[in-house]
Amino acid sequence: MALTQFHPAVSNWFTKQFPAPTEPQAKAWPSIKDRRHTLIAAPTGSGKTLAAFLAAIDDLVRLGVDGQLDDTTHVVYVSPLKALSNDIQRNLQQPLDGIKQELAAMGHADVAIRTLVRTGDTPQSERAAMLKRPPHIIVTTPESLYILLTSEGGRRMLRTARTLIVDEIHALVRDKRGSHLALSVERLEALVGQPLVRIGLSATQRPIEEVARFLVGSRTEADVERETAARRQSAPSPCTIVDTGHARKLDLAIEVPSSPLEAVMSNEVWEEVYNRLSELILSHRTTLVFVNTRRLAERVCRDLGERIGDENVTSHHGSLARDRRLLAEQRLKSGDLRALVATASLELGIDIGAVDLVCQIGSTRAIATLLQRVGRSGHTVGGIPMGRVFPTSRDELVECAALLDSIRRGELDQLSIPRNALDILAQQIVAAVACDEWTEDELFAMVRSAYPYRDLARSDFDAAVRMLAEGFTTRRGRRSAYLHHDGVNHRLRGRRGARLSAITSGGAIPDTADYDVILEPSDTFIGTVNEDFAIESMAGDIFQLGNASWRITRIETGRVRVEDARGQPPSIPFWLGEAPGRT
Repeated sequence: MALTQFHPAVSNWFTKQFPAPTEPQAKAWPSIKDRRHTLIAAPTGSGKTLAAFLAAIDDLVRLGVDGQLDDTTHVVYVSPLKALSNDIQRNLQQPLDGIKQELAAMGHADVAIRTLVRTGDTPQSERAAMLKRPPHIIVTTPESLYILLTSEGGRRMLRTARTLIVDEIHALVRDKRGSHLALSVERLEALVGQPLVRIGLSATQRPIEEVARFLVGSRTEADVERETAARRQSAPSPCTIVDTGHARKLDLAIEVPSSPLEAVMSNEVWEEVYNRLSELILSHRTTLVFVNTRRLAERVCRDLGERIGDENVTSHHGSLARDRRLLAEQRLKSGDLRALVATASLELGIDIGAVDLVCQIGSTRAIATLLQRVGRSGHTVGGIPMGRVFPTSRDELVECAALLDSIRRGELDQLSIPRNALDILAQQIVAAVACDEWTEDELFAMVRSAYPYRDLARSDFDAAVRMLAEGFTTRRGRRSAYLHHDGVNHRLRGRRGARLSAITSGGAIPDTADYDVILEPSDTFIGTVNEDFAIESMAGDIFQLGNASWRITRIETGRVRVEDARGQPPSIPFWLGEAPGRT
């Protein structure tokens, strides 16, 4: 039934690829095609992303067939991870190519739908080309969306957007990154000048109604119904929730070493863990090993390499250069690697090929995180994910047992959305006012329409505006005044340099003073190490990064220059403050 709403070329491609739509797809498509806000909550591997994208692609195909598809951006897709953004663009190409062939077979002219990724990893040349000829679908992260909304070229490109897709929304709503995105979404809607169709995708969340409110914003139901009525004649509920549950058949167990676990894991017990990990890896085709810190990722990678061969295992974490992370993902996909040791950098819905087994070392400290990580295996419709959890202490054994018990009973973590984060508010006020002149009341109304700021007090808003307009006093005069505040007419506009300050100081991810690791003589960027590790190191030291050994030749301001140490025994670098936090 759901496929009848699509253009014949789109439905033909789908029926050739899949036996039938999954439950989330069948339930979501009527709502999305009706241009209603929709939240899809379903287990990993149930086709949620395709549910959102196929409806958007169908709209573009229809425009193309009618000769009305111009070089403007129609769909903005936001994901929390750069790796997920790159993966989505690759996976979009398959349906686009297939639909193009179906159109040709039906005698239609070629419809070239373009997708581009814009993240912190995107080269400058691609960013410039994107502004000259905007893609129809732009794939980005919350931080890059904020930068696009604050730059002149980005605003020109986003002005024509009609649909917003927020993937893995549960990973964003629970912290200030979600508050930041919520304000960016309201700024995007203000820029577009008409209601966006908002589609949220998530695997694990509770209560789901709260996430739906976050997605739609805090405008009243009457507001949303009026918007929907403007798009269609009859007004439905503000957000259609397609909830097919998070429970899925899992093969999940705890692996306990034969030696007793203590408060701290001894070297002998680690040996047992590595030996058991090696056995599991060799008895499966591809294994994903999750750890909680980058240092542990490098250490586990090193010890597994000694047992199963360095060529069969590598690491994946945020301190590795983009091309090294992509290479690791591609090697796992192609079957080149037996094991990939990763931090949260591979946690969310990335399609990393046919992973047979997921091993988690230590407690994830959250039910949803363990479900996400184990869901990377058996990542197909009908596949059964397999996970093995290795506690590293007695306390973690109790915690891991509680995690498995919660999963068996179908429980989820309770979601808690931060409210009225004033540091994020200040960033977004400067960014908004740097681009356009606002009245105080209009800006306050825009901020309050973001769900995390629904009950923001006017006094707090006025205090933030006053601080940004007046700055603070130092011995050399006033500093950090970003706005001109017209107190008579109650209008706000940006001062000179406000836009640059907003672009260079945006986001909720804390800054780190990490040192770049540069390979000589080719000047290739390898990754980053912690500032303290770099300062405590000296020329001649050998350390590991990305399961390769590097010898330091010299240390400069912000840079560690290295040469290939050709497999000599390395030390393992450290990064500070990177373990997952507790609620």
